[in-house]
Amino acid sequence: MSFLRLFSSQSSRPATLRELLLISSVCHRCLQLKRYSARSSELPWGFFGRNYSSIIPKKDVGKDQTCEKARLLQVLEARMQQLQADNITEVKCTEVQFVNRLNVTHDESHNDANNLTFLPDQEFNKSLNVNTDTLVKEKVAREQMGKTCHIKPVIPKTTSTPSKWIEKLNKEKRNKTRRQLNIVKKMKESKESLPLSSTRCVTDVKTTAKGRKSTSKDNVVKTPMTHRARHSVMNNPEAKSNALHDFSVEAVLAEVENLDQQLNNWEPSAKLLEDEEGNKYGDTQRNILSYVEACAFINDLDRAHQCVMFHHRILTRRKQLNIKIYSVLMHLWAKKGSLSQIGNLFSLVEEAGLKPSLGCYVAALECMGRMKNCSPCVIERCLQQLKEDGFTIQDVFKNCVFQKDEREMVLKAICAVDPEFQLQPEPEVEICQSPLVKRFYSKAEPIKYPKLHLCVEELKERFDRQLSGEQADTISINSVEATKPITEKMKKVRNRLADLRAKWKKSLLQAFRECKFHLAGDRSCSWKMNLYPYLCLLDDKEYVDIMVQCIANIPPNGEALLTIARELGNRVYNKYSIRKKIKNEMVDKIKEIYYAYIELLAKDTELNNFLPREYTMKLEKEMNLGLSLLSEDSPWPHFLIVHLGTHLVDIMVREIKIPVNTQSPSHEKKLIPVLYHMYSFRSNKQIGFIKPHPILTELLSEAAETTLIFDSCVMPMVCAPVPWTSPRFGAYVLAPTKLMRCVEGALQHQLLLEKCKSSDLHPVLDSLNQLGNCAWKVNKPMLDLIISIFNDKGSEKLEIPPPLSEAPHMPKHDPKADISPAAKSVLKKKIAWVRKRAAEMHSLRMDALYKLSIANHVRDDIFWFPHNMDFRGRTYPCPPYFNHLGSDVTRAVLLFAEGKPLGERGLNWLKVHLVNLTGFKKKCSLKERIDYADKVMDNILDSADNPLTGRKWWMNADEPWQTLACCKEIAHAIRSPDPTKYISYFPVHQDGSCNGLQHYAALGRDVIGATSVNLMPCDVPQDVYSGVAQQVEEFRKRDAEKGVKIAQILEGFINRKVVKQTVMTVVYGVTRFGGRLQIEKRLKEVEDFPKDHVWDASHYLVQQVFSSLTEMFTGTREIQDWLTQSARLISKSGSSVEWVTPLGLPIVQPYHRTRTTLLRSNLQNLNLQISHDATQRPDTVKQKNAFPPNFIHSLDSTHMMLTALYCYSAGVTFVSVHDCFWTHAFTVDVMNKVCREQFVALHSQPILQNLSKFLVNKYRYNIPVDRKSKKLQDYQRMMELLSKELKTGEFDLEKVKESTYFFS
Repeated sequence: MSFLRLFSSQSSRPATLRELLLISSVCHRCLQLKRYSARSSELPWGFFGRNYSSIIPKKDVGKDQTCEKARLLQVLEARMQQLQADNITEVKCTEVQFVNRLNVTHDESHNDANNLTFLPDQEFNKSLNVNTDTLVKEKVAREQMGKTCHIKPVIPKTTSTPSKWIEKLNKEKRNKTRRQLNIVKKMKESKESLPLSSTRCVTDVKTTAKGRKSTSKDNVVKTPMTHRARHSVMNNPEAKSNALHDFSVEAVLAEVENLDQQLNNWEPSAKLLEDEEGNKYGDTQRNILSYVEACAFINDLDRAHQCVMFHHRILTRRKQLNIKIYSVLMHLWAKKGSLSQIGNLFSLVEEAGLKPSLGCYVAALECMGRMKNCSPCVIERCLQQLKEDGFTIQDVFKNCVFQKDEREMVLKAICAVDPEFQLQPEPEVEICQSPLVKRFYSKAEPIKYPKLHLCVEELKERFDRQLSGEQADTISINSVEATKPITEKMKKVRNRLADLRAKWKKSLLQAFRECKFHLAGDRSCSWKMNLYPYLCLLDDKEYVDIMVQCIANIPPNGEALLTIARELGNRVYNKYSIRKKIKNEMVDKIKEIYYAYIELLAKDTELNNFLPREYTMKLEKEMNLGLSLLSEDSPWPHFLIVHLGTHLVDIMVREIKIPVNTQSPSHEKKLIPVLYHMYSFRSNKQIGFIKPHPILTELLSEAAETTLIFDSCVMPMVCAPVPWTSPRFGAYVLAPTKLMRCVEGALQHQLLLEKCKSSDLHPVLDSLNQLGNCAWKVNKPMLDLIISIFNDKGSEKLEIPPPLSEAPHMPKHDPKADISPAAKSVLKKKIAWVRKRAAEMHSLRMDALYKLSIANHVRDDIFWFPHNMDFRGRTYPCPPYFNHLGSDVTRAVLLFAEGKPLGERGLNWLKVHLVNLTGFKKKCSLKERIDYADKVMDNILDSADNPLTGRKWWMNADEPWQTLACCKEIAHAIRSPDPTKYISYFPVHQDGSCNGLQHYAALGRDVIGATSVNLMPCDVPQDVYSGVAQQVEEFRKRDAEKGVKIAQILEGFINRKVVKQTVMTVVYGVTRFGGRLQIEKRLKEVEDFPKDHVWDASHYLVQQVFSSLTEMFTGTREIQDWLTQSARLISKSGSSVEWVTPLGLPIVQPYHRTRTTLLRSNLQNLNLQISHDATQRPDTVKQKNAFPPNFIHSLDSTHMMLTALYCYSAGVTFVSVHDCFWTHAFTVDVMNKVCREQFVALHSQPILQNLSKFLVNKYRYNIPVDRKSKKLQDYQRMMELLSKELKTGEFDLEKVKESTYFFS
């Protein structure tokens, strides 16, 4: 598409083919240069020499303008001809054909009619009359090509002597051609060695950028060619020329790169980093996009434009641009109403071989809407071109994200040519077709979903509070550490700290502004990418506040520079994302929609037949005017976040200082740095550390400040979370939240979700909304008790970390003393241990402090935990510190905000839950557990009444704090007038019995395995760990009788505890090496076991444990081996392992070979280890080891989500900790029924067969080029393995519904 057709307001006629071809044949910047050379220069030629030719030395600029013009034109002409003279290759999977491209070149003068062209033969002959000399040259060139496969371009004659740099360009061209001919030779050899009868899969040559769907008539679908046909083409220059005139310069370079990849038999998983429009999101593209978006946010149009032009001018840099970058720049020019600049950008998009996206047309229409007198003809041509590119006007409003008044401007432009235009009503939202949720979404019967126990006005007030907190970014709360009486010394120290912080802020602000001024630099070099735009996103004082707040979070022993830099960079990004939404005026629309959404949640409204996602999407459709709710925030790459963070750390280290009083009062006060940059070793690696000066640590300790500052996005929400409606909208009101959490910097998961069909994600989104809508409150008596112990030096037995004052003291030694080398070694180890122990104690203490302080802050309030998931589908609460996935202490202080009566069986379930928490009766039936609870009721009531002064029965439990909380709940219920009517807020747990093995046993239909993990109904619970231990003991006895020494030594030492961890983790991919280490650790804990035989015993036992599991779980081992080997062969073929869960969630494993990126900073050079880059080869070891556990995790998450959905439709409160399900005591029976039904429904699906079909369809195209290599054998083995039908046993899944101890 030419910008002449779109934006020529001089004439209403379409641009002629000749105009289109002439303009598209040369670089846009080259045209500018020619125009300036054709007439007297209005600007100094040196200006263009500086900006557009980096080859010309700066010292020569301005010496002789006439000579420089001629030389520069020669360079441009030579460069154009060099690009056009390149060879083109046509690559096929099983047969490779090489044809040299004949380039049509013409002598170039200042006459536009004779401009350099590069066109297909037919179109060229139609549009231009080529002179005889040119035809002769073309014929000679073709004859030469038939002989040597090398064409010397026709270079225009000039009167000036060719300079050295022109010769250098010619040399570069010859070298490049030689390299390509070497590739030709290799591929010819490979082709000739191929069997003619082999299957031929043909890959179309790409004539456009990746992801572009070409609609050109010239694109012909390639079909397999016979050997004779290939031979005729190879030996017919005319055929070669005609066959290859359908390509562009960009196709030449793209095909050469593609050929090189094929020769190495590896196509990078680059499509994992592409969106639906074909935009690539490698690190370079993301850096440029982030830079341009930052410039757009601060309205620095010139800097953004110069950056894009800098990358567009050179072909190698041009490839680093994607259509989204051009689109962002177009939107910037649209705000200025500059249609000509947008036209230029459309021309640049065409030069780059990209297809304009819908966003580009939206920018053009927005600009036309902002113009006062825009010609309707221009708008009509724009709309016509939009349709020709396969879009519709309805797509504009359906798929695009609008900010501020952009939608109105686009509508204004469209209505200027079509006054009767109206938006068509959007079609009904598609319903997920998965058979697992068909009944859930059918709504065949009237359904009423549960509501919150809050009224409309209260929910609105809560939303306003949450919104205010997120707009403020941070929240200050009081610490729960014991408030010591404020002494005069504490007052002085606090005042001194306040004065120091004021001075620090002043010096940091000055240094920050000086640094920003320095980075702003010369505007003539604004194309250079640096940190300047990122330092302008927030107010200067906000950066200073971030740095000052960071000081208090650095532990006394220091923190890694990389960790601090990452934290600072992420905080800037989070604040920037919130500021962006506020600037785009999203707050009012979110508030309007949420207020309407409250009607679905409040108890005093009738509306209750919609799911939260359904109703929110309905409201979005009804309020479709104005800006969009979706945010187009592009996540910053990891490199950028660390780079920005190290820059701020450097300022902190340089500028934050503290005065030190010298011994002599007459001396002036000396200023020393507060933070020091030093190096330390971790795991034999030297890393940079930032350590605070001991004076600062002492000041903070003496001040005993009681205020903690948190980002608002780490706190629980005080209103119900915003429902997830898409991968880009949900959870917090303004704070950026990922639907799928991943490794820092990984983007392939988000792109995979956005490519997914929206209806396929509905079950996942609805389950996350259900989990997030569960309201919580704090168990105040338990919190007060825990805080009292926390402030009383803690208790390691009860998992409450002690303060640093209880840390072991550093061993005293005299540095001058003469000690032996052995004693010195012991002393060093002791010092290292003390330092390590102190660091661990500080970390645990601060973690507990944060959790308890947040819990205390919301003790009188109701709160919610918004949820997201990891890349396997496992769900997690978004607040990182205080949530129900935490430790025993954290879970003990949480209650449901809504209570339900115990009912007839609720008290018994509380007793069962109590005994489960103690761990005393794991092998007993439910009736025996209830009887045991009745038997120890005196101890239960004593624990509830006198937890710290009584018999302390609860302290011996596996989960002491949850046991105590349950004791108190049972005491309240028993002492109530009618226990059946007692309103209980207490969550009761039902835990899966080795859930990973349960899924394996169900997949393999193993009767023995299913029985051992309680899938079969039994009178008492089966303990798989005891079963394995018993089996191992039998193997040991047999070997002992044969005289195996280690088997004889192990007599009496094999028990459940020794094998439990290994059995539990085998299902999650533990290797024999890892299993041996686990058993070794258990054996070392046994006092009587001879320490000299620990290694031999652990080596022996791990083999017996694996043998026992193979014998008990025959199908399990076969499935696990199939998954492992499949992943190994897939990753060896060059692809990451992907699959789709039974609920439709797409999953890709982010394990790739680690690459190192060097980040240079003033403090130190950081080597960033990046292992998630999808452009790197997959890490075969990690891919194969992780596939079995990750696949099982995806199944247990699917089972949990199904249980959550059907519990929600049944009106049951439900939350989970992976394979541990929580609900009220009253609804345990309902939840158990749903849990079993959904497990049976899940495994009634052909899970392994569907996985096999998906993998075969996904990876069958990874055909190696070299058919004689071992890679072809691997490919054949891979396809055979992926197609393999696994045998299953005779276990009846319906038995699970009758199993009492499946979840118990």
